[in-house]
Amino acid sequence: MTAYLLERAWLPSASGGAFRDDVLVEVEGGRFTAVTPDSDPPRAIPVRGLVVPGLANTHSHAFHRALRGRTQRERGTFWTWRDQMYAVAARLDPDSYLALARATYREMAAAGITCVGEFHYVHRRPDGSTYDDPNEMGLVLAEAARQAGIRITLLDTLYLSSGFGVAPRGAQVRYVDGSVEEWTSRVDALDGGAHAVTGAAVHSVRAVPASELDAVASWVGERPFHAHVSEQVAENEACLEAYGVTPTRLLADHGLVGPTTSLVHATHLTDDDIALIGGARAFAAFCPTTERDLGDGIGPSRRLHDAGARLTLGSDSHAVIDPFEEMRALELDERLATQQRGHWSAPELLEAATAAGHASLGWSDAGAIAVGQRADLVVVDPASPRTAGAGRDEGAVAFAACAEDVQRVMVDGRWVVEEGQRYDIGLELEAAIAGIWGEMT
Repeated sequence: MTAYLLERAWLPSASGGAFRDDVLVEVEGGRFTAVTPDSDPPRAIPVRGLVVPGLANTHSHAFHRALRGRTQRERGTFWTWRDQMYAVAARLDPDSYLALARATYREMAAAGITCVGEFHYVHRRPDGSTYDDPNEMGLVLAEAARQAGIRITLLDTLYLSSGFGVAPRGAQVRYVDGSVEEWTSRVDALDGGAHAVTGAAVHSVRAVPASELDAVASWVGERPFHAHVSEQVAENEACLEAYGVTPTRLLADHGLVGPTTSLVHATHLTDDDIALIGGARAFAAFCPTTERDLGDGIGPSRRLHDAGARLTLGSDSHAVIDPFEEMRALELDERLATQQRGHWSAPELLEAATAAGHASLGWSDAGAIAVGQRADLVVVDPASPRTAGAGRDEGAVAFAACAEDVQRVMVDGRWVVEEGQRYDIGLELEAAIAGIWGEMT
C-alpha cells in the first residue's frame, strides 16, 4: 500500500463534485483503498497542485495524428480532408502504426488522458487481404496503449460499404469485413490484454446496410457500442433518401440506441433524434476541436443532456489533443450558437470528461477519486501562466487550464507521466509522422 496526500483534489459529492484539501488516498493493487479529506498523516507522499480523476478520450483515430497542420493548408471540405486521410491509411503497416499510435497515446497521457476509445477500422493489408492474424492491427493499438501506460477500449468497427449501396474502394478495402458474421468471429477472438476492453462499432449508417443492423444488435449485447451519427448534413440527406428516416432513427429501429451506445458527433439532429437518444440514456460523444476543424457544425449538447443523454468528449482527428479545450469548447460553442452564456457548469464538464467518459468505454470503475475505483490521478499546475489567478477550483481546471498544465499522471496506481517528458514525446511524434509522410513522397 502507498499513501499520498493530495494538496487539493476533486472528490465526488451529492452536488456532483467538489475540491477538498489535504486528501489522503491509499493505493493498493492499482485501486484507491482509502480516500480521506482534511488529513494530516505523517508519512504520506505529498502531491502538490489541483488533482482531478483520470480523463477519458472517448473517440480517437490514432493514425489521424499524422494529418495535424497539413490538411488545414488549403480550404477544402470534409470530403477533401477525407481523401487525405485515406492516403495516410493506405500506407500504414503494423510497425509504423505501432510507432505512431504509441507516440499519440503518450501525447494523450501527458494531457491527462488515462483511457482512450480507439475507433478502429484499419484491419487489412493495403491490398485488402487479411493479415496472418486478422486482428493484427487491433493488437498493435492495444500494445501501443500498453507501452504508453494508458488503458484502451478497442472499438472494433464494422465497415461493409463505402456509401449507401456503394462498394469499398481505394484505401477503404483495408477497412472491410466480408460480412457481419466474419466481423463478429474476428472480434470474438480479439484480446488486447488486462488494460484493454473490446467494444464494437459500426462506422456509420453509410457503411453498414440497414439489412445487417439486426444481426449487429443481436451480437453487441452489453458491449460498449459506438457509431458516427449525423456528422454531416449530407449524411442525413442520403439516409433519408435511402431509408426514409434519420441515422438515429434507423439505429434505434434496429435496437442499437441504448444505455451502452455512444453516438459520435451527433451534430445535425432532429427533435425526434434528441428525444430518442435522451430517452435511451445513451451517450453522445462530442469532439468539439475536430468538429470545428472540419466545419461540421455545432451539435445540440445541452438539449441532449436535458433530454437524458450523457455527454462525453473525444479528440477524434487529433487536430488538438487537449481534454481541457474539449471541455470548455462544449460551453463556448453553445454560446456561439445561442448568443447566450452559461449552458455548462464546470462540474458538469468535469463529469463528461471523467466518469461519464470512462463509463461509455466500459470502465465503470474509473473516473472518480473514490474507494474501489481505479487509482488514476491528474495533477494540474494551479500557478501556470494560464491558471495563475483563476482560483484553485473547478473553474480553473475547466476554463483556464490546458494540456501543458498537466504535471503528473497516474494510471492504475502507477505514475506514467512526470514533469519534463514533453520534449521527448515531441521527438517521438516527429519521428513517427516523418516516417509515414516520407513513405508517401
